[in-house]
Amino acid sequence: MKKNLLKLISVILCLAMILSASAVIGSAEGESETPAIGEFEPFRITVTANGDTKTQKGFCWYTVSNTDSVVKLYDANGAEVTDAEITYSDVFEWEGNFVHKAVVSALKPGTEYFYTVGGANGVSEKGSFITDDGNDKFEFIAVADIQASSDENFAKGAETVRAGLKTMPGAEFIVNLGDFTNDSTNEEWDAYARNVKDIHAKTTLVPIAGNHDGLGVWDWFNNMFSLDTSESVQVRNGVNYSFDYGNAHFAVLNTNDLLSVSIAQLKWLENDMNSTDKDWKIVFMHKSPYTLGKDGKWPDALYLQKSLTRVLDRCGVDLVMSGHDHQYLRTKPLKHNKINEDGTVYILSGTAGTKRYEVRPFLANHFLDTDFIAALTVQKRGWGNYWNGSDWEQTRQSNIGGCFNCISVDGGTLTLKSYILADKEAETDPEIITQHDELVLTKQTGQNKITFTGDNTTSEFEYYIGVVPSFLMLAGYAFGEWLPKFFIMLPALLDSVINKDIF
Repeated sequence: MKKNLLKLISVILCLAMILSASAVIGSAEGESETPAIGEFEPFRITVTANGDTKTQKGFCWYTVSNTDSVVKLYDANGAEVTDAEITYSDVFEWEGNFVHKAVVSALKPGTEYFYTVGGANGVSEKGSFITDDGNDKFEFIAVADIQASSDENFAKGAETVRAGLKTMPGAEFIVNLGDFTNDSTNEEWDAYARNVKDIHAKTTLVPIAGNHDGLGVWDWFNNMFSLDTSESVQVRNGVNYSFDYGNAHFAVLNTNDLLSVSIAQLKWLENDMNSTDKDWKIVFMHKSPYTLGKDGKWPDALYLQKSLTRVLDRCGVDLVMSGHDHQYLRTKPLKHNKINEDGTVYILSGTAGTKRYEVRPFLANHFLDTDFIAALTVQKRGWGNYWNGSDWEQTRQSNIGGCFNCISVDGGTLTLKSYILADKEAETDPEIITQHDELVLTKQTGQNKITFTGDNTTSEFEYYIGVVPSFLMLAGYAFGEWLPKFFIMLPALLDSVINKDIF
């Protein structure tokens, strides 16, 4: 009996030692996935559109400790470039780290540059970017809503972006339509940056503030990127800015601005779009005016649908790309909230991440007329629905995965192809990329005229005297149009919640 007891104790002790060793190994493996950042090692490095895309770029990076800021440029032969002009911002502390920003100008159009960032105590590996050559043929990639919290889900989002670069290797920049992280913490931004490090190191980023990047997490977005804020109506929860590329003009909106888009920003957008004669007018934003996702039932979506679209209609905007509702939806051309071949096409760009939304049927014909739908793809596991021209009842297994969009402009033709990178059941599964939608827009070039040439900046005083009118306008839509629609929709919503557990 004693011998058996001793054997049992010995076995238990051996198992305990094995488990302890496993735990140590597991811990070490975990640490190897998230290596410690050196005191002066540059991290969270981004190169962004900032001003004239033919001659200028913005740089931002972080260090753990305060040190100097240095950007060095090299040509394709490895020789250092000395004729560029570099303007550095003061280094400042943010959430326990130090932020470095610079704007590099006097670059040559249509040129590939290589670069390092850092200082006397630590330098990054070389990255690269290309400047706009100014002609009317170029390509770019757009993704939305990686919005992860775990390293695993950031990695999956990054794989979707890499699939985009594999599909369109000539893309000259990448647009991220917002919600980079879930809670905008140091840990999440580090995980994001770690997983997309190789992607950011070889392209220019066009970042858009999502609600998870701005609402309640003040200053995070602006402190993560070097952007042209000279015309932004405010920068606390996002940045609005614009730039030209090729024969297109792009405006970036901040849909966190007074919960949606302030009157000041609507005025800025109209002036901005009227100040260009570029052939294509394209708007990037996070929240979408047209959606069948879970956020389509709230007043801010209807407000965008009613107020923002009026400005877009007046300015002749061709394409609007957004995120926020984690599904893919393309509208027919719309003008004055009606189908019109001369109107704007709205793209809800799907999600590159793992958080995906099913259709909310109760929104149909209350907050979105189903006749407006040209394409719809649900990426969520267990769903996979798509639009067949009259409904979304059918499914495709190939819809289950991360979404990316490849856009090419060639003179008077704009082509958007949207793809799904299928989720893998096992690591050894092959990579499957499926095109699920395509849009081709054509137009006669040389028709747009400049009608605004004034100052398009907004003073702090001008912004704040517009705060109350902005909220009153939003409240007017909320009580005058949204609330009646919501009450009419309420029985269908309750049925959905009770019988399908979908809110």
